[in-house]
Amino acid sequence: MYEKFGLFIDGAWRRDNKEMLPVLDPATGEQIGEVPSASPADTEAAIAAADKGLKLWRALPAWTRADALHKCADVMAARTEEAARRITLEAGKPLAQSRREWQLSVDQFRWHAEEARRIYGRIVESRAPGGRLEISHEPIGIAAAFTAWNFPAVLIARKAAPALAAGCSIIVRPSRETPGVAMVLIDCLREAGLPAGVVGLVTGPTASTYGPIMASNKVRKVSLTGSTAVGQQMIRDAAATLKRCTMELGGNAPVIVFDDFDIDAALDICVPVKFANAGQVCVTGDRFYVAQDKYQKFVDGFAARAKALKLGHGLEDATQMGPLINQKRVDAIETVIANAKAKGGKINAGGGRPSGQNKGFFFEPTVISNIPDDAMALAEENFGPVAAITPFKTVEEAYARANSTDMGLSAYVFTRDAKRMREASAAIEAGMVGINSFALAAAEAPFGGSKHSGMGREGGTEAIHDYLNVKLTQVTV
Repeated sequence: MYEKFGLFIDGAWRRDNKEMLPVLDPATGEQIGEVPSASPADTEAAIAAADKGLKLWRALPAWTRADALHKCADVMAARTEEAARRITLEAGKPLAQSRREWQLSVDQFRWHAEEARRIYGRIVESRAPGGRLEISHEPIGIAAAFTAWNFPAVLIARKAAPALAAGCSIIVRPSRETPGVAMVLIDCLREAGLPAGVVGLVTGPTASTYGPIMASNKVRKVSLTGSTAVGQQMIRDAAATLKRCTMELGGNAPVIVFDDFDIDAALDICVPVKFANAGQVCVTGDRFYVAQDKYQKFVDGFAARAKALKLGHGLEDATQMGPLINQKRVDAIETVIANAKAKGGKINAGGGRPSGQNKGFFFEPTVISNIPDDAMALAEENFGPVAAITPFKTVEEAYARANSTDMGLSAYVFTRDAKRMREASAAIEAGMVGINSFALAAAEAPFGGSKHSGMGREGGTEAIHDYLNVKLTQVTV
């Protein structure tokens, strides 16, 4: 598969690089292919092509761009099985979850195709006799997308779809763990007939990809999905050329389960979501705060369901949870578990590599209870299959502990009390709050966080405005 693609520059796939990057299947740890590593010259060529493509693309009527994005969505939908299989092979998640991710990616192009038709300006009456103020919007210019490996398709779609709808060209730099997924998506856009230069793709190390992009005055917007530390560095680097930034960074989501919510119903929702993609989801629940009188039942139920999950290769029909992405993640989760034990935590389920699993980067679905708030499993984003559960006594305590982190991406509350639903949403410091639901990541919804979890929004009517400049024209007759 990798032989078909490579770097995508000026409307064509290039594969003439001498240096190649290996790609591993995380379920086996074995190499499944290799992709070209871009040189600084390759990235400069991609920027030059994007500049050329921008001039053509931004001049097209919004309705023409909308039709093109719908065509992109049509092609993507037709290639669902190819894309889903590639997601599973590179990212490790079960095939059903990969199909769902690809469908969410298609949705982004459908939604933003329509948003292209709704880039509204306005007229304001002027103080000058016979005058008026015209407020319009223009594409910001070349955009660059830097994406993570955990959702290798939808993270690109969230950036590329609004950028293209706004009239921008875009260069995608995917994670080195999942480059093939990005290549399939970009090839769908090529097949749909987007003009040369409008979309580009480069893979490779920071010095030869990130460096030229961040140094370029022609690139006017960068969007990142990644860690808070990487986001902070990107903001510093963007300051030199005053690039606009959208940052979807780390999370450490609290889940508050009040005593009026049925525990079995809560477990039916929480357990599958917690262990989806082996817990490698920025908005997944990490810290479970459960009302004291329902606490033990919740812990026991969570542990029993975790132990029953079937681990395996994502291409196998019976698999419910796949591997972590690499050995580095396995080591990180082992550190979290060791820290929890040192703090007096109880391992109710999992806690290590599954027995008899000699290949790949698997880790057991893990449930921990009786740990203090300063344990890593509660105090930090673990980004793995670890559910840390602790009791609370009062509503005020639950909100205070939920807000006791610098992160503010997502939070969740389970209650049947309508007044408490509103109270919780107002009290919790997060960009997104789910009430009795984890369903936050839809194309029509603004996705993003507050505090150290980032800035800007992806999705919803808000997303396209991060790729537009506002222009004021004073007209006097």
